[in-house]
Order: sequence, then structure tokens, then C-alpha cells
Amino acid sequence: MSRPVNDRGTGPASRARRWGWPVALALVASVLGPGAQAGADSDRSGLPEAVDAVLGDPRMEGGTASVVVADAATGDVLYQHLPSTRLMPASNTKLATSAAAMDVLGPGHRFGTDVLTTGRRHGRVLDGDLYLRGTGDPTLLAEDLDGLAARLAASGVRRVEGRLVADDTRFDDRRLGRSWAADDESAYYSAQISALSLAPDTDYDTGTVIVTVRPGASAGDAPVVTVTPDTGYVDIEVDARTVGAGGEDTLTVEREHGTNTVVVSGATPAGGSGTKEWISVWEPTGYAAAVFREALADHGIAVTGPTRLGRPTPAGARRLASHTSMPLKDLLVPFMKLSNNMHAEILTKAMGYAAAREGTWEAGLAAVGGYLERAGVDRDRIRQVDGSGLSRMDAFPADQLVRLLRAVRAEPWYADWYRALPVACHPDRFTGGTLRSRMCGTPAALNARAKTGSLTGASALSGYVTDADGRELVFAVVLNNYLASSVKALEDAIVVTLAGSREEAAVPAPALRSGGHGDLECAWRKPALC
Repeated sequence: MSRPVNDRGTGPASRARRWGWPVALALVASVLGPGAQAGADSDRSGLPEAVDAVLGDPRMEGGTASVVVADAATGDVLYQHLPSTRLMPASNTKLATSAAAMDVLGPGHRFGTDVLTTGRRHGRVLDGDLYLRGTGDPTLLAEDLDGLAARLAASGVRRVEGRLVADDTRFDDRRLGRSWAADDESAYYSAQISALSLAPDTDYDTGTVIVTVRPGASAGDAPVVTVTPDTGYVDIEVDARTVGAGGEDTLTVEREHGTNTVVVSGATPAGGSGTKEWISVWEPTGYAAAVFREALADHGIAVTGPTRLGRPTPAGARRLASHTSMPLKDLLVPFMKLSNNMHAEILTKAMGYAAAREGTWEAGLAAVGGYLERAGVDRDRIRQVDGSGLSRMDAFPADQLVRLLRAVRAEPWYADWYRALPVACHPDRFTGGTLRSRMCGTPAALNARAKTGSLTGASALSGYVTDADGRELVFAVVLNNYLASSVKALEDAIVVTLAGSREEAAVPAPALRSGGHGDLECAWRKPALC
């Protein structure tokens, strides 16, 4: 980093590059409303004044902002406001977790899921226990377990005289992160963590099922409810009814605490679309084992013994079938584009196992911290207690996020990591990700790449944008303790201002179309993703 400037960004580095925009505050006015330019110099407004005006919006009254903008190549700080103030970064925590995973595990790391036994074959009978061993694959699907069952059936096995043992011992048995909210228990973005789990579709929300509710044919009929994957591990209780066409839709789908009973309640109008909800399961190891047992049965293989969870595979067990995940460099795409909390936590525990042979949050966070220190981040100025940022105990200042964002540019895996960041206004979900509806029609569209972050009262946006002169800038914007429903328009205003800026010449600032959607990541608002 260059030598620091003051909080308004008007120190030596800033004076060396005077930012002149005769209509810069037109952008701010488009976000903040009429009167935003009052008192400003309409002929010559600099970057500090423009960003200060955004942060002065009434939506941030009583709140706190930590903001840093720097030249990505030189590190010259162009603007900063409370740069060392620690705030909740929400999903910006994933910047640290993902970068550390690329360093500790490596871009080519793959997760394996194996079927093993110590038993003996007697014709079509396997005499002994059958082990399903996971190492944390967050992208394992029901079709992958079906493939394992198919390979076992192709070998000629038709009966297992023993138990089905689910080995999730690569990780510890702590299922939920530190200080995660209890009222999020059934939410898919707060699913339990296991080394052996399952995702219902290629968004890869591991540890969840999809519950689809469609209205009955006419008023008074019970809705039609299906579960994906189709498994008996989840029990559905329907306490809902179909009402007349045009009636109010009051459907809710929630899992009862400590069980896999999902209750569907409320009303859904005839002819309506119903609803689709991603619901976390209780005990994901049992979920994977149940789906695998069902797949074995579908392929004509009977397992006579019960299912046992959390038992280690004996040394010397021989492998009967295996499945490997995509490499980490590709897994980063669904992880970062869709801000997948469970991927972050699984990668954290996987780093703990790789670094210390302990699949725990403690060991994993120590590995993350070790990478951050090597990258030049001051570990004494941050607190990270989980991998995803779901915890409200995480605390990062903007200056340390900028240090990380600059440091990763020199890593051999940077291109793959950069590719995984959401792209402003790109319509494809696996390219635009959580930014795909934001900053459209501005110089930041298809330009800014950044990680979003959202919790109630906490919002963040950190990443890269190229200005009008072709200079790459790095930025971190962390906003906390506001009462407004959303401050994402303010984040967008700052980034669009940067994208339209020049070092010397003045340029028009385009109108901003905000894609803010309240306090949750748009990826957390399934199925109507923003």
C-alpha cells in the first residue's frame, strides 16, 4: 500500500490525481434524489466529494461505512473513509475463504466419494458392511449416487449381507457455524455441514431438498407436493388448501426443528404457480445415506442391515466404486457467483483437514488466516469465525479487503479466481451471479467484477472495476448499522462513479439503475432470483 491519505481521500496520492467531473454529481442525484448536488461545485467535483455525497445519503443515517478505493497496480489510495473500522462483511468474507482455498487446496483439488467394503464376495452376495465415504463434495448429486449404485450392480452384486455405513468422519460433527441465527435453521443458505451430503440440483445447495407445491385442480383440493430428490428421508405434512382463482397466496414451507418433517401450510390459488422452496435437512449424512440406499434398491441391490452414521471406514477396505467432483477452479463458479454459504464452510473444513488433518472450523480458519498473512493482510485487524460470512461475529475493515484484492492479482491461480467473481449486468446466472441485475446501462456494466454481501443491517461490495482511462481500480465498500431496507443503490453509485471516471478529463456520469433487492443476497431469494 502507498502511504495513507486522510478519510476524505484528499491527501498526497489523491492530489497527484485530481479527478474532474463537471457532472459527476448527476450520478449521485440519480441515486439519492433531487437536491443531492446542493452546495457542490457543479463545475469541478472530485472523487472524494462524489463518494462522500453517496455516503451522506439519508439511508446511511446512523450507520457506519468503511470504504477504500485504490489503484490496483500501484496501490495508490484514491479514496478512503474509516478504512480501518471493522464492520460485518457478510458474504465478502468469501473473498478470504475462496482465495485461501485456492492456495491451500490448489485449483485442481477434487473431492472424492467412495463405496468400499471389507467383506467378501460369494457370487452375487457381498458378505460384510458397505461403506459410503465422503470427503466433503459440495456438488454431489442424487444422480452421482445413482451412478455409484449402478457400478456396484454392474459388478454383479445383488445382495449385501451387512450394514450400510455412512462415513462422514473427514469432518467433525459440528453441523452449524458459530452464532448462526436459530430462525434460519430450515433455510437452505444455513444448511448443516457434513463431509457426506447431497445437493438437489446444479445450483449445488448441499444439504437441502427442493419442495415444490402446486395448487389442486379446484378450490378445496389439497395442493400437490413433490420433493427433489424423490426420497423418503423427508416427511411432508400438508396443512394447506387450494382457494379460488385470484385468491391470496399464503403458502409457507418450513421444516420443524430437529426433524425432517416439512410442513406446508397456507393457501394457494387454483391456476396459480404455487411455490418452490429449498429446505435444509436435519442430519445431511443420513440424507446422503438414504438416497444411496434407495439408489441401490432401484438397481436391484438389497442391503439387509440397518444404516449407521458417522463410523469410519476400516483401514484396508477395498474400493468398489468412486465419484470425483469438478476441480476447485470450476467449483468456485457456483460458489462465488451464487454466494453459496455451504461451499464456503465445506472448503473451510477441507482446508483444516489438508493443513492439520483436522476437518474443523478451528483448523480451517487457522489455514485461512495463514494464507491471509502470507498475502499481506493484517490478521490482528480482522475477525473471521466462519467461511461464509453468515455469522454476525465476522469483522473486516475495507483496507484489509483491498490488501487481499491487490495481493491475489499476483497469484498463479488468479485468472480462475477472478473468473468466479460476479459480473455487473451480465444476464447469465453463472456469469453475472449476484450482480446480474445491477449497474445496467452504466459504465460499470460488464466491467465491474465484485463479491456482494448481505445480512440484515449489513451490506458490502468489494472487487475490481476499470475506469474510463483503462486503469484498473480495486474497491471495498462495507456498510453497516443502517435501518433502510437496502443500501445497494449506494454501493452501485460508488462503483459506477469509479467506472466513469478519468484521471484528468471530465466525463459525463450516466444514470444509475439500481438492482438492490433488500437485505438478502439475490441468490438467497430462491426461486425468484433477481
